[in-house]
Amino acid sequence: MRIAIASDHGGSRLKSDTTRLLQELGHTHHDFGPHDFHDVDYPDYAVKVARAVADGEFDRGILICGTGQGMAMSANKVKGVRAALCHDTFSARISREHNDANVLCLGERVVGSGLAADIVKTWLEAESSDEERHHRRVGKIIALDERRALEGF
Repeated sequence: MRIAIASDHGGSRLKSDTTRLLQELGHTHHDFGPHDFHDVDYPDYAVKVARAVADGEFDRGILICGTGQGMAMSANKVKGVRAALCHDTFSARISREHNDANVLCLGERVVGSGLAADIVKTWLEAESSDEERHHRRVGKIIALDERRALEGF
């Protein structure tokens, strides 16, 4: 699987752990930065990963900041992205199965590296459900993207 990953300064340590995990699991990944620990603005990095996923350059994305909140809010502004903030494995699995999430957001200050690894593995292994009710609901999310683009709401 092709994974795009980025963080802000508040998530850089967990991003390092996560990129090592992706390598161990055999996934291709690209680190969109930052590549040091200087203060940066999370929306700048969220949009890089979100656009790369929405444009089909990568299958999925992972974004990490202090809480994961800012990354999720920013990534979800990009049409075609369904970013899920997950701090447990149940939410990670369900975000894929029920919501077809294509970007995972994590908070370094919320989860430790061990739990984060479990969340990432669960999220990467989970597949979108074939159940009609989930397809219908995801279709409504996609329709909201379209409506926002047309009507500017």
